[in-house]
Amino acid sequence: MKIKAQLAMVMNLDKCIGCHTCSIPCKNVWTSRPGAEYIWFNNVETKPGIGYPKHWEDQERYRGGWAMKDGKLDLAAGGRLRKLAGIFYNPDLPTIDDYYEPWTYDYEKLTSSPASKQQPAIRPKSLITGRKMELDWGPNWEDDLAGAPATGGQDVNFRSLEAARYLQFEEVFMFYLPRICEHCLNPSCVASCPSAALYKRDEDGIVLVDQVRCRGWRFCVSGCPYKKVYFQWASGTSVKCLFCYPRIEAGLTTLCAETCVGRIRSVGALLYDADRVREAASVAEDTRVYPAHLSVILDPDDPEVARRAAADGIPEATLAAARNSPVYQLAVRWRLALPPHPEFRTLPMVWYIPPLSPIARVEDPGATEGGIDDMRIPVRYLANLLAAGDEEPVRLALNRLLAIRRYMRSVRVEKKPDKTVLEEAGLDPSQAEEMVRLLAIAKFADRYVIPTARREADTDPGRLQGRAGYPEDA
Repeated sequence: MKIKAQLAMVMNLDKCIGCHTCSIPCKNVWTSRPGAEYIWFNNVETKPGIGYPKHWEDQERYRGGWAMKDGKLDLAAGGRLRKLAGIFYNPDLPTIDDYYEPWTYDYEKLTSSPASKQQPAIRPKSLITGRKMELDWGPNWEDDLAGAPATGGQDVNFRSLEAARYLQFEEVFMFYLPRICEHCLNPSCVASCPSAALYKRDEDGIVLVDQVRCRGWRFCVSGCPYKKVYFQWASGTSVKCLFCYPRIEAGLTTLCAETCVGRIRSVGALLYDADRVREAASVAEDTRVYPAHLSVILDPDDPEVARRAAADGIPEATLAAARNSPVYQLAVRWRLALPPHPEFRTLPMVWYIPPLSPIARVEDPGATEGGIDDMRIPVRYLANLLAAGDEEPVRLALNRLLAIRRYMRSVRVEKKPDKTVLEEAGLDPSQAEEMVRLLAIAKFADRYVIPTARREADTDPGRLQGRAGYPEDA
């Protein structure tokens, strides 16, 4: 057993209002430079839809992530020989049109235009070529189902569902899906890089790109099944979400979480067994990857785990943060949060609580309320997105969310606590109260439990000698 720490995030899709407030500070801070105009480390998609970049979930097209080949785990796009053969031409890369061609406007014309009978107008101009262009796609082109009639049917999460039926007015549904880099336990972007420029930080599991080593081969871009690594065309290197690690090291949360209007995000530390990562990613059936993933994550309250973690160099501050981690509560202990597309076998560490939705139909005319199968969002669709098609963990999460909603209504509205709804979901009143506190009314410090960096314990000052000093003109 080799215990390591991992920072992780849970997003509650039941609370996301699609305001994009998370995306803007991220864009302003991390991708505001020339060459990064089309890059969004954090973006919010409307589901159903094909997303940003187009069809990012379709690995038959992009061949990202991992796959089982002859009983062994291998990159879906092939190993070293495949990379060498295609090092100057990678057919699995998304093009700029799959993202969108970024544009701007000549705003000065609006203020300097001479007096006329018509309102002055300006046309979009490409930020790449500088030429005028016609707009036909953008990072939020499908916002609020705007593109659903044209693109919704191509959503791969409609597998085994009749997509046309759910895009009709009477049956249509939607929810928002915020996305950042998953900072996976088994990152295929790291394994895909011929230059070894991508790496996973030992102290917190954040996946980063070494800008000095990167040679712009872009195999990381095609290798990431979530398409959260980008090519920065001005610098000629790859860039990606860095989980705001300068803030994390100071004990602060990420910008996207800090600014989230709906308070949908929780950030915390987890402990996991690094020696079992490959075993978990290599299980034969796609539907077994999620349970195997859960088995890798360790109980921080277990004295033996704490002892081994301390022996492996995990600081006490990290152990304390793991014990109070909201992510462990939501994802592991209560099983409310699920990983996106576990069939990609990267073992992602940004998880989602599936959304409840309005009751679309009630089969029993005498019933006062519907169940999981009566909701507008099909369970099968959520299972394809969050559980490799396995409905059982999605039903467990939704039933528990529905149970605590009904229980709290019986307590606060009807004044007659109904414990039977909790028992049917495998919960008790104390658990329900704790869930409500964390999901609905938790304070800032409860939602973001992040240990500060402890560089004095693992850094050799001699190696850093001479690396910093006064500038020559000081």
